[in-house]
Amino acid sequence: MEKRKLRKKYKELRKNLSQEAIDKKSIDIANKALELDIWDYQYYHIFLPIVKQKEVDTSYILNILQGKDKHVVVSKSNFKTNTMNHYLLTDATRFVVNEYGIPEPDDGIEIDSKKIDVVFIPLLAYDIKGNRIGYGKGFYDRFLSECKKEVVKAGVSFFEPEMEEIYTDETDIPLDYCLSTTKGYIY
Repeated sequence: MEKRKLRKKYKELRKNLSQEAIDKKSIDIANKALELDIWDYQYYHIFLPIVKQKEVDTSYILNILQGKDKHVVVSKSNFKTNTMNHYLLTDATRFVVNEYGIPEPDDGIEIDSKKIDVVFIPLLAYDIKGNRIGYGKGFYDRFLSECKKEVVKAGVSFFEPEMEEIYTDETDIPLDYCLSTTKGYIY
């Protein structure tokens, strides 16, 4: 299936989720994350959800990371270059919601992409081979290409994978894992 159709399909599926369903599914995804062999690292990048897009609420994963005393990294997007800068999350981090609804750090201690060990990735759809579709701007593909090659890439989704392989471009970077509400897929 082509990316445009998949984006439309999964945006519509998300649109139909109630807040109660989002909360329950987000907790289920966090619990599935605990089953993965990804907890021996130090630096974890996490996205904060765009509420109006009904993204997975990553606060539950964030609580796990903080409980395990991990270094948590969050990003600020640059829409002129479609790139992101990464900042260490501290008690002093102040967030601002940008014009696209993305909660971002106002400033802070910048972290080099090469230092990050695990990246939790927002997505709209993914397939059984770990190919993923986001919103189409390439932010995460650019970011992942800057990371060390052994960075662990873990997508999160309310839904199960597409059985038909998603068409990819040469710049698309596949997942190592994808967490759904019922399973942690390993690629």
